Amino acid sequence: MLCRSATAVAASIVARSAARSTAVRCGSTAATGPSKRTALYDFHVAKGGKMVPFAGWDMPVQYSDLGIIASHHHTRENASLFDVSHMLQFRLHGAQRVQFLESLVVADVAGLAETAATLSVFTNEKGGIIDDTVISNAGQTLYVVSNAGCADKDLAHLNAQLARFNAEKKADVRLQIVETALLALQGPKAAAALQALVPSKDLSKLPFMHGVDGVTVDGVANCRVTRCGYTGEDGFEISIPNQHAVQIAEKLLTNPAVKLAGLGPRDSLRTEAGLCLYGNDIDETTTPVEAALKWTIAKRRREQGGFLGDKVILQQLKDGVSRTRIGLVADVGPAARQHSKILTADGEVIGEVTSGCPSPSAQKNVAIGYVPPAFSKNGTALQVEVRGKKYPAVVSKMPFVPTRYYKP
Repeated sequence: MLCRSATAVAASIVARSAARSTAVRCGSTAATGPSKRTALYDFHVAKGGKMVPFAGWDMPVQYSDLGIIASHHHTRENASLFDVSHMLQFRLHGAQRVQFLESLVVADVAGLAETAATLSVFTNEKGGIIDDTVISNAGQTLYVVSNAGCADKDLAHLNAQLARFNAEKKADVRLQIVETALLALQGPKAAAALQALVPSKDLSKLPFMHGVDGVTVDGVANCRVTRCGYTGEDGFEISIPNQHAVQIAEKLLTNPAVKLAGLGPRDSLRTEAGLCLYGNDIDETTTPVEAALKWTIAKRRREQGGFLGDKVILQQLKDGVSRTRIGLVADVGPAARQHSKILTADGEVIGEVTSGCPSPSAQKNVAIGYVPPAFSKNGTALQVEVRGKKYPAVVSKMPFVPTRYYKP
């Protein structure tokens, strides 16, 4: 069990980890220029948000009324409101938009029903992951959300590939950056809280990983509501015109079940859910097969290929890989963090932790890392090295805490 002093230390470390984040790894402007601010920056400060540089933006890591661990539990039990406006949102227009995007990702975009969304990855010529992304079929457009820290890199890649595609195919695919606020409302009471603001839309009929445009939220027209999230809980991402972001955030907070949450609990929540953080658990040297994301590679894409790095990835699907992503659980010792060594029970170094934290929900230390497939079976006894000392750990199925995604 985590004692009170351990959770306090954990909260501090999670906060520092969140502040470091993907800003360095994805080439954001965090280290070279002033941080950007979302439309809710002044709102966060007024609400007691502790602001830190994150992926080139000033973002709240926590709030004065609720510590990181308490905020984590609040999300699991009630509903938390996260500002994720720093994420890159864009739309693809044009008759050949699906063909273009399928040349860059492993998803079956053509097979997405209208309103449906899917998690996918942008790959490079070597099969490595440029970024992870959520792609939605929004009818006449594709709506795509990807990581803030990779925005500059992603756009450079997309625009270069777009120019080539349009020239070769004589196509007219166009990329439109969506400059709106984006709020994530997460937790078992999220649906009830949002439903009160959207009386014209029955959210009970909106499954997880589906979204709709043109929703009126608290009287504000032209919002987009997508049932998705990064916590393992039911929840929504709400794209809102910037000038109305504070209004809707304030209205959601009038519900006693809803509280603001920052980067600290967001990191521990996603780790418990076994979800990857770009720059930690996946990067351009990691393929989706190595990252245990084979499920993102659609059956048709496995048969036909047609995306960057397809030869490497399809060969790995056939022959296997030399390393694979696993989950680890430890009952004793401090939490293993990124770059902690993973060892066999006999002390041989076989891999490295990429993410880790004390799990507030499971009351155990949890970690994500990479090892050779021979050591990846659930229940395998391993060790982790933290500050020069070795502690027992066991390979565990992810998510570490059961997910509660909504299905009608």
